[in-house]
Amino acid sequence: MGRRPVTVRMARWSAEHPWRAIALWVVFVAVCFLGGNAAGLQEATAQDDAIGEAGRAYVMIDEGGFADQPAVDNVLITARSGRLDTAAAQRAAADATTTLRSVTGVASVGKPIPANDGSALLVPITMAGDPETASDRVEPLRAATARVQESHPELRVEQVGEPSITKALDDTLGDDFKRAELLSLPVTLAILIVVFGALIAAGVPVLLALSSVAAAMGLSTLASHLVPSTDTTAPVILLIGMAVGVDYSLFYVRREREERAKGRGHVDAVEIAAETSGHAVVVSGTAVIIAMAGLFLAGDTTFSSLAVGSILVVAVAVLGSLSVLPAILAKLGRWVDRPRVPFLWRLTARRPDGASGSRFWRAVLHPALRWPAATLLVSVLALLTLAAPALGMKLKFPGTEDLPRTTPAMQAYDRLAPAYPSNGTNHTVVVKAAATSAGDVKAALTDLAESTRGNRLFAPPEQTGPDIEVSPDKTVTVLDLATPFTSRSDEAADSLHELRTTLAPAALNGLDYAVGGSVAASEDYAEHVWKKLPLVAGFVLVLTFLVMAWTFRSVVVALTSILLNLLSVGAAYGLLVLVFQGSWAEGPLGFTSMDAIVSWLPLFLFVVLFGLSMDYHVFVVSRIREAVQRGVPTREAVAEGITGSAGTVSSAALVMVAVFSIFATLSTIDMKQLGIGLAAAILLDATIIRAVVLPSAMTLLGQANWWAPRFLRPRGRHEAPEVTAPPTPEPELAGRH
Repeated sequence: MGRRPVTVRMARWSAEHPWRAIALWVVFVAVCFLGGNAAGLQEATAQDDAIGEAGRAYVMIDEGGFADQPAVDNVLITARSGRLDTAAAQRAAADATTTLRSVTGVASVGKPIPANDGSALLVPITMAGDPETASDRVEPLRAATARVQESHPELRVEQVGEPSITKALDDTLGDDFKRAELLSLPVTLAILIVVFGALIAAGVPVLLALSSVAAAMGLSTLASHLVPSTDTTAPVILLIGMAVGVDYSLFYVRREREERAKGRGHVDAVEIAAETSGHAVVVSGTAVIIAMAGLFLAGDTTFSSLAVGSILVVAVAVLGSLSVLPAILAKLGRWVDRPRVPFLWRLTARRPDGASGSRFWRAVLHPALRWPAATLLVSVLALLTLAAPALGMKLKFPGTEDLPRTTPAMQAYDRLAPAYPSNGTNHTVVVKAAATSAGDVKAALTDLAESTRGNRLFAPPEQTGPDIEVSPDKTVTVLDLATPFTSRSDEAADSLHELRTTLAPAALNGLDYAVGGSVAASEDYAEHVWKKLPLVAGFVLVLTFLVMAWTFRSVVVALTSILLNLLSVGAAYGLLVLVFQGSWAEGPLGFTSMDAIVSWLPLFLFVVLFGLSMDYHVFVVSRIREAVQRGVPTREAVAEGITGSAGTVSSAALVMVAVFSIFATLSTIDMKQLGIGLAAAILLDATIIRAVVLPSAMTLLGQANWWAPRFLRPRGRHEAPEVTAPPTPEPELAGRH
């Protein structure tokens, strides 16, 4: 007998030394988590995300050495209804000025600024201390403003500004993250209790997933000192970690239970589970990691941070399933099936993968096995129809208008932006020139600002003149131009294009300049994503093809895998566009349509789905290949492989869909789109793709499924397959144990 695979040797050692394996895992998770907290998180800066012309503008500003501007918050005074009483507003502004000057952390309070249309009065508040942490110090300002509001009930007196909005958003995101954690645990546990019919068996996968997430959180914090982290990294680690951690454990635990049901000892059952499901977990995890690595080719911090977090949590989950999971199963023995949930236990005990379930899945498979060509054609056309809306996909960054309106700060912002357009959406024009040209540059920028007067795409210039700032060394000059439209509106994009293509070239001819701002950053990033998507997709497709070809020793199986995944991704894209670029789902999902998809999502969704879909594909095709190698005809092998794995795949998919769907309940539009996109794609993949398209395609191809060039074919008549397993008895026979 040749040397056993490493997955088997690891499982054997862990099963024979369970306490050592468990102790090592606990130490590993604790060191990762505590080490990460001690090191602290390094967050990405605007310079880290410098993409396109907008990114060049940020870099030029940074090189100008501008002094850090103090944080500025505001008190906004408006009428509760009708026109604003100017005298009453002035009294409230005077009261706010007096009250806020005595608040700790306030450096100064400016003179009240009336809106051009007379609808509001704005009291600017300059805050002392580090502007980067100003949001942590807004609570005393809120309390002072609330006292002013009590004294002037006839008016609306509100705190609004970047520090207040940042604080409200941080609180909302923090609450969202806690809610996702709290919801994902009971939902996942409930599904696993139904799957296993026993509490301990249901708890083991959750325990592994949680420990994997904790370790990956710590490791990603350490890694942030090499690749800066973004706001989406932690939620994605939780999302991916819970999904793959539970899936990998579920595959392993179900196979171990099946082997014990056949009368094998605990250690032997664990060893066989490692040789079959364990190997499938390694292949699946490798596919996910390879797919995620493609994000590094995008060349920006957001995707690199998402790649690091996803790769770490998948790698830790794979390691846990190969090391500590065998130890826990061996130590628990038959206690893993305690305490039993009476009705559910009888159901699962009668059919580890389902006797009656097999009959159900055979009925589902009947059209694919009986009329494979027609079934394949109809199902592929249906998926392509669902994917068709993706051709109209538009990409944009979420704007301030897409933030949750549940907080007073955002409700106040909706009143601030129309009254004071310069506090809303701005384009930033940056010019770099010799210090001796500073006067000429300022004059040119003044002319540029004047050229926007009367243009409906731009806000009227302030009466005090254009907002121009010069760096201390006079080499960098910055002009802010306001547009009265929201940052992701078509009009805001039109104003950017007119500024870049007509107005700026005419006024700044011969100067080194760049146009930035939130609108420019969104437009440039969308262009960046479309440019990088073919490169990343090509990388993922080629490496996934190689992994699948090597695993199954078949070029046809590898090519089929690629095509099925492309169908699944396309359908998910189409569904995203249908849901989020329209308005019909706003009510049920609790969002306001931004008529676009979040810029980073399609690229990230592509690599995640290509990775995660390998879980099911490897597991299902492995069972089919086992049957073929026993001499079973292709049609019967397909039926046996899919019915024999359907219970496990359905359970795993249900867990993933449930976890991903939780993120659709969160407040921010990017997390909603991510959750819906992943949940829909996994649901499609585990049902239509695996139960209809895959069996019809493999039945139609027959023996051609296993064609491979000579160098890929297994050497020797008795060589085991790459993903191997002992012959699986018919579910009816297995169910008698």
